[in-house]
Amino acid sequence: MDEALKENLMGALENVIDPELGIDIVNLGLIYDVDLDDEGLCIVTMTLTAMGCPLSAHIEADIKRALSDIPEVKETQTNIVWDPPWGKDKMSRYAKIALGIPD
Repeated sequence: MDEALKENLMGALENVIDPELGIDIVNLGLIYDVDLDDEGLCIVTMTLTAMGCPLSAHIEADIKRALSDIPEVKETQTNIVWDPPWGKDKMSRYAKIALGIPD
């Protein structure tokens, strides 16, 4: 997958908003990787802010919806991982400012 396509995928994921925090999952640092194979399977490796997040199914559905607008994506799979664990250090400067977290 070329870099422009990866940037396009990440840009689409910026439209997925964490319903609890109101910030997109990319700027929150929840997306660890996104990959697209030759058959159009897009695998999103991500984490959540907390184990047992009750909104994980909602976020996964929003990911599928956001990536479905990209012609190269035929199917989406979300791989939720807990290692490395998420922390505030993974957030972008934008997300920290929006949430009032000192940089």
